[in-house]
This record gives sequence, C-alpha cells and structure tokens, in this order.
Amino acid sequence: MTQRRVRLSPPDAAGIDRAFAALRDELDVSLGFPDEVAADAREAVRSPRLPQEDATDVPFVTIDPPGSLDLDQALHLERRDGGYRVRYAIADVAAFVAPGGPMDTEAHARGQTFYAPDANARLYPAEVSEGAASLLPEQTRPALLWTLDLDRDGESTGTDVRRALVRSRAKLDYETVQRALDDGTADDPLLLLREVGLLLQEREAQRGGVDLPIPDQEAALGLDGYELAWRAPLPVERWNAQVSLLTGRAAAELMLRGGVGILRTLPRADPGAVARLRRTARALGASWPEGVEAPAFVRTLDPAVPAHAAVLAQTTVLLRGSGYTAFEGEPPQEARHAGVGAPYAHATAPIRRLVDRYVGEVCLAVCAGADISEWARAALPHLPETMERSNRRAQQYGGGIVSIVEAAVLARSVGRVFRAVVVVEADERGGVVQLSDPAVAARCDGEDLPLGEEIDVRLAVADVEARRVRFRRA
Repeated sequence: MTQRRVRLSPPDAAGIDRAFAALRDELDVSLGFPDEVAADAREAVRSPRLPQEDATDVPFVTIDPPGSLDLDQALHLERRDGGYRVRYAIADVAAFVAPGGPMDTEAHARGQTFYAPDANARLYPAEVSEGAASLLPEQTRPALLWTLDLDRDGESTGTDVRRALVRSRAKLDYETVQRALDDGTADDPLLLLREVGLLLQEREAQRGGVDLPIPDQEAALGLDGYELAWRAPLPVERWNAQVSLLTGRAAAELMLRGGVGILRTLPRADPGAVARLRRTARALGASWPEGVEAPAFVRTLDPAVPAHAAVLAQTTVLLRGSGYTAFEGEPPQEARHAGVGAPYAHATAPIRRLVDRYVGEVCLAVCAGADISEWARAALPHLPETMERSNRRAQQYGGGIVSIVEAAVLARSVGRVFRAVVVVEADERGGVVQLSDPAVAARCDGEDLPLGEEIDVRLAVADVEARRVRFRRA
C-alpha cells in the first residue's frame, strides 16, 4: 500500500509550555531551588574540600551530547603490559555537598535530575552541577579517580579508586568522536575506546548480559520549535557505556568484598515472559533457534526491520523488576544484575543521580582499607526507597513530556492517515502502533491489528492538555 505523506504544522510552543508547567506541578518537579539551598551551593563553590593527590597530568576527555554541561565522567585509555589501563574520573560531588546540609537534604527529596527539552530540574544547583563539580575542559576538578586494569581479553586484573585532582583536555561529543573513528583521524585513546569497548561487549555477551538496541524516542527543542525523533545510539555511545558498566561492576565487587554497600539488581527474566517473547518472535518470522538464550537472540534483531521492531518492543519484559539492594554483613541473596550479567552498582553519575555519591564513598573506603564515613553508612538502608520513589517520578515525568510533544506535533493533523507498524498486540486498551515520522508511539483502536505489520492508521485524538494521542485503524 502506498504511504500517504502529510505535512505537519509546527507545534504550539505556548501550549506545550503550559502543559509542561502543569505536569511539573502535578509531579512536584521544581526547576529552581529554595534560597537556603542556593546559598549553600554558592558557599560550597567558594570552599570545596579538595584532595591532595594530583592527577592533572593525565589527558582526560569527556564524551557527552553536545549541549551537556553536567559532565560526570572523563576517561583516558592506554595499553599496558599486554592489556589495557582504563582511567575513569568521576565528579566528586561530596567535595561540595555537606552531609545533612541544605543541598544534601534537597538532593534526597529529588533523587535525580529530571530532564525536559525546555529546562532541566537539576539534582544540585547549577553552580555545582554545571559549574564547579562538572568536569569541564581546562578546569581543575576534584574527582574519584578509578584505575581499572584489564588483560588482553578485557578481563579485570586490578581496581583502584582514590580522590584526586583531574583536568579534562577536551569536551567531545558522540557524533564528532564517531566521525573521527570512522575516518581514521581519532587519536590513540579514542581508538582504544573502540578496541576496549568491543572487548567488553564480547565479555557481556558471554556473561549473558542483555543489550537492547531499541531506538530512544527523543523530544527536543529545535530551530523550528519542538520536534520528535527516533534515535539509535551510535557505536561509540555503546563503547563508552561499557566503560561505565565496567566501573559499576568494579564498584559492586568492592562493596561485596567490604561487606557493605548498595547494588543495582535485576532478577532473571520470568520463564513465562521469555516463552511469550519466543512465541511472538515465531509469529513474526524472527529466527530464534532452540537452545539460544534470550539475550543472544535479542542481539540479532535489527530495529530497522518492522517485524524485528515489534519483537524488540516486547523485550523490555527481560528487564522488569530492577531495584536497589542495600546490605551490610552478608551479601544479598540476589546480588546480580541480569542485564549486566554480574553484580553491578550505579557509580558513575553522581551529578545526576543521588545514589552514586554514596557508592563512591563506600568504594573509596573499602579500597583504602579505611572506615566508611558514618554519613554514608547511615544513609544506605534508606536509599533504595528514595531512589525507587525518584525513579517512578522520573518515568512519569519523561513519559508525560513525550506525550505532550507528541500531542502538540500532531494536534493539527487529527483525521489524517499515517503509516505505522503494530508493535504491541491489541488488548482491552487497544494496540500500540509506532510511526517513523513523526516519531510517535501511541494506542490504536481496531480489531485487526496484526503484530509487526505495517498498516494505515487515522489520527483520532491529539490533546496536549490531556497528554493523549489515539489512533484507529484506517
């Protein structure tokens, strides 16, 4: 069937802004900070607690989206004794945030940074999160310096973490780095990022880790107003993520060795859910040989193939049940993260996520054979609930933001027909269809919604205020 193209009018920016404001009020997401928190941040910037060790000779770089200012991580890689040395500098937020102080109290109420196209509701005031704590280029910063040694196969041979001053040499973005790697102009540390990243991906596959190549739905504020896009991660993003996962695994191993900490855990997928996924794959003609585990099968899927995209939409069942587990003394009964295929902890984003500051503090003490700071130990039992509450709010907020932009982009196209792929089978609430342009996924009514097939759908509802989009089979 021939696809019928439509021209979409620019979304109503004022209507989006009103809807964003209503969503923030509903979820108690605040863009600003109380006066005492802002004052605490200004004072902390004037008198941070700086380490004595100096590692500013290491030529770190950061790799982030182009507009990012809250830079948590900087990296440097080199060859060493038949293997590799990975240095990963993580912003030392504890150098600025006093336990029990105004910033600390507010951070526990927020849990994480909440992102939106127009403005971010930061975990810490901008003076800290996008200024003095951020690993901005050519600025000396306090950091937790992780040194991770690997053998030639990418297996860990040594871990060290300590406080040190670092200095990033450049603020790079993913597209620029990927282009340099592709055209052969990248320098040695970036070439090693690809080499080590590929090795770590192989190790992850051998551990049975789950890597879901699902494009992200992004709402952004472009030159012509708000827009939506499906964005698949570049290879360099996945290699960079492997360094973060490597650090998270090292952090978990340290805490388990020390008998205290907080892990990010995920149980193995429910056998019933895996069986349903296998039936879906079979119905859509996606080859899943007997004896192949679900993570290995998922790695064979191409999201550009409509049938594969429909299968991928179902694979999130493999990652349900994630949480945080605090422990002291005996390790938790279930310490592994099934998606990583090993014990794992959130350790590399302390500017944007509360729990990472505590993981870093515990790891510093265990690695040095020192006592854990009492403020960190005392908070551990309460962090799982704090983070779970924050994650639920972040999911509601992110989903609401996307729904608002979806409705705004489509608001003047009610009644028009779009080409879509059915990615979720119909139930009492309808099915789910996915458009490629604009990048929308929404409920669709109709009795004949064959999973994985391309069909024509007519836009029935696009309500910005209600944050609702609905299609029906054309």
